[in-house]
Amino acid sequence: MENTLEPIRIESLIYEIRGQKVMLDRDLAKLYGVETKVLNQAVKRNLKRFPEDFMFQLTNEECLRSQFVTLNTKQGHHLKYMPYAFTEQGVAMLSSVLRSDTAISINIRIMRAFVAIRNQIYAFDHFSSELTAIKAKLEILERNDEDNLEAINDLSEDIRQEIDTIYQAIAALSVKEPADTTPRQKIGFKTQNKQ
Repeated sequence: MENTLEPIRIESLIYEIRGQKVMLDRDLAKLYGVETKVLNQAVKRNLKRFPEDFMFQLTNEECLRSQFVTLNTKQGHHLKYMPYAFTEQGVAMLSSVLRSDTAISINIRIMRAFVAIRNQIYAFDHFSSELTAIKAKLEILERNDEDNLEAINDLSEDIRQEIDTIYQAIAALSVKEPADTTPRQKIGFKTQNKQ
């Protein structure tokens, strides 16, 4: 029986309902190789083992809203009873109710699937927090870049003003003043001419 189940990825049969990871009775029944009605009867005979945090029945609204509970549109086929959802603990408890070798083997696979999903969620949360940290560092670098660009722009403006001042000074020096036409006195010792 287990060989026919290999193509089914158990992880794809685990859904999130009411904030919990759960499996539906019909999917579990397929995995165990029994009818859904048989699975639910075994559970009802052992209801004390299945408190509300282990198993709950879906509401009509949850069934209509969900993508995993599809109604069969053939005549006479409809949901007579709302499906039951089993949490990880509820699935583990099923192994004490269904005692076949297939049930034990399937339960081991299901428990491993729940663990794999938990690990994926942990890895996602870990990567998400790392990405948040990287994003924060990038924002700091961008702010620093903006500050650096502003400082460079300020420095460039200061240098431009200094260069303008130097050009003005050079221009002022290159302007020739008009020559003085008044006669100059000779420099040196004057001797008196006696006549």
